[in-house]
Amino acid sequence: MAMLIDGDNAQPSLIVKLLAEAGKYGAPTIRRIYGDWTTPQMNGWKDCLNNHAIQPIQQFRYTVGKNATDSALIIDAMDLLHSELVDGFCIVSSDSDYTRLATRIREEGIFVMGIGQRKTPKPFVNACNIFIFTENLTDNIDERKIEVAEKIEENASNQQRLNPVPMLKEAFTMSADEDGWAHLGAMGTNLRQLDPSFDPRTFGYGQLLQLMQAHKDIFTIRKEDDKGRSAVYIKRKDKRRANPQPRKKAKAEQGKKPDAVEQA
Repeated sequence: MAMLIDGDNAQPSLIVKLLAEAGKYGAPTIRRIYGDWTTPQMNGWKDCLNNHAIQPIQQFRYTVGKNATDSALIIDAMDLLHSELVDGFCIVSSDSDYTRLATRIREEGIFVMGIGQRKTPKPFVNACNIFIFTENLTDNIDERKIEVAEKIEENASNQQRLNPVPMLKEAFTMSADEDGWAHLGAMGTNLRQLDPSFDPRTFGYGQLLQLMQAHKDIFTIRKEDDKGRSAVYIKRKDKRRANPQPRKKAKAEQGKKPDAVEQA
């Protein structure tokens, strides 16, 4: 993995978690951070560069209001792409300027992940194979559950974004076999295809299984031992229930018909 960090759009306090998150998908052997190291705002990065073997790349600001860091990072990324030294890229930034870069890397069949704040524009998020929100690396899970619940109640317009159920149902439909069961791993893959930023931690759960267990009223969960490992399967519950009342009423009416005939 090549880990390229936009120093103007990243937090030095999260460097350990950033490396750990990128390490889930590949070894970040190339680590570079871009910025104007003559400015005070880059001072926070200086202490952690040597400790984590991150190479600082100097890029002066040629004019006020223009960010030359983006161009330097993009040029280096394209050089690495054509050199075929890496199998994937990790772009750490919340800037939409990297949308075309992520798209270009994916066109070459190379894996690309992004890490940035929740305010990251959706085009950049969707251009990546996987996108991780930095808020999910810092928030306490229990506090996150309360926060999500409160936001759903007080702001109905955000309910679709904060409520995972519609996306879970869509991923289940994509993953289900002829018997109506879906493998949890396949659902996880399809959830990433539907939304690269999907993360159970966004909704206050550390794992996808925990998120599914929180919605047992909608899904049935089955575990099976598969070659020493526990395979998890999901099935959507059918909430359609026959109403017995009309049947009883119909039987009662059928019982009255003979009397009606006799009276006639």
